[in-house]
Amino acid sequence: MIIVDTALAKRHAEGNPVRVAMVGAGFMGRGIALQICKYTQGMELVAISNRTLDKAKLAYSQAEVEGVQEVSSLSELEENIRQGKYSVTEDAMLLCQAEGIDAVIEVTGAVEFGTHVAIKAIQNGKHIIMMNAEVDGTIGPILKVYADKAGVVFTNADGDQPGVTMNLYRFVKGLGVKPVLCGNIKGLHDPYRNPTTQEGFAKKWGQQPSMVTSFADGSKISFEQAIIANGTGMRVAKRGMHGPTVLSGTSLKDCVHDLYPLEDLTDGPGIVDYVVGAEPGPGVFVLGTHDNPIQQHYLNLYKLGEGPLYLFYTPYHLCHFEVPNTVARAVLFNDAALTPMGAPQVAVVSAAKIDLKAGEVIDGIGHYMTYGLCENADTTAAERLLPIGVAEGCVLKRDIPKDQVITYDDVVMPEGRLVDQLLQEQAAYFAATDEESRNKALKQLYKAEASV
Repeated sequence: MIIVDTALAKRHAEGNPVRVAMVGAGFMGRGIALQICKYTQGMELVAISNRTLDKAKLAYSQAEVEGVQEVSSLSELEENIRQGKYSVTEDAMLLCQAEGIDAVIEVTGAVEFGTHVAIKAIQNGKHIIMMNAEVDGTIGPILKVYADKAGVVFTNADGDQPGVTMNLYRFVKGLGVKPVLCGNIKGLHDPYRNPTTQEGFAKKWGQQPSMVTSFADGSKISFEQAIIANGTGMRVAKRGMHGPTVLSGTSLKDCVHDLYPLEDLTDGPGIVDYVVGAEPGPGVFVLGTHDNPIQQHYLNLYKLGEGPLYLFYTPYHLCHFEVPNTVARAVLFNDAALTPMGAPQVAVVSAAKIDLKAGEVIDGIGHYMTYGLCENADTTAAERLLPIGVAEGCVLKRDIPKDQVITYDDVVMPEGRLVDQLLQEQAAYFAATDEESRNKALKQLYKAEASV
């Protein structure tokens, strides 16, 4: 049901816009700024923070916003908000603290920095919209605990594939159809791609080579599907997912019913997965079942086939175009597009992209040394697998051959990172099986909160 547009129109008519701030002014951030400033009534992007101020200014300039002011203190920012002026700053924490800001959009893709932004926003009573799958897929469940304590919404975004999938999942579930697979349609999957191989594509579209590489090498889709699993209770059927490849241009509806073992879909809570080469890409899909023969008859009548699997799909995802919907859902309706439902179900673990040598320092996601694979959270914990979200900066203790997964025992971790602290808290909190144990874990959460 579409109600966001009406609610925003009301806020516009009342002269009481939703006020949002954004951290990050890269390719996606500039698109979000343009969408909010020019095409979303009832909402104002009052401030942008970026480590390079010129990029923050460019985001406003491309959105035809003039008279932007640089600020370096909380008082300056809050005064600008009161006067209806737009601000840019290098200090993202100001956006998380300022009164008059309802929500913060995090769109940097940086794990440790994004973790600090999310926690600070939550502590200060801001809804947090994560365009940062790397943070969400690593410590989203414990950030949701923080958000619940603070009475704010922690959510992934409409428009990105996880949010589009969740909207479709909720629609399918609302029909009485049981979702058994949440799928993503990819055009390419090659785990050995790197920023050098992707440089030309990145330049063509004005994106960062490392970000483009994370799409190609499977790391990004692993984060996206992990986020969906954590929001639905689904799992993966195998490490790395099935990820079948079909002849390019093959219609999804003509092939999808035979791509995945039926027992993987129907024995348990369902799975997240993907397909390479099918059309319409880059869309998302949900496979569902129905146990009522009368409803099965109707579904067949409505051209969804005889079952046992029924295909529902969205043939596109529109990224920044839909992000304002997420802001409005959080601020006006306390509704998340996609948020963890509890304990983590799926993690994204690190695998060696090349032969790695002892003493090397692991580089970032979408770079030269590692790629991400989905693995069920219980297996990840039991085998001490290293989440790729915390792999950057780790020093290898031993040689790791190409394609081998990396464990905590293989590395020396960097010291003093908040993301590692919260990952430990996440494990302790959700491992608690009784109220007393959970209360002990919560005490640790308060310590983590006080240290930020």
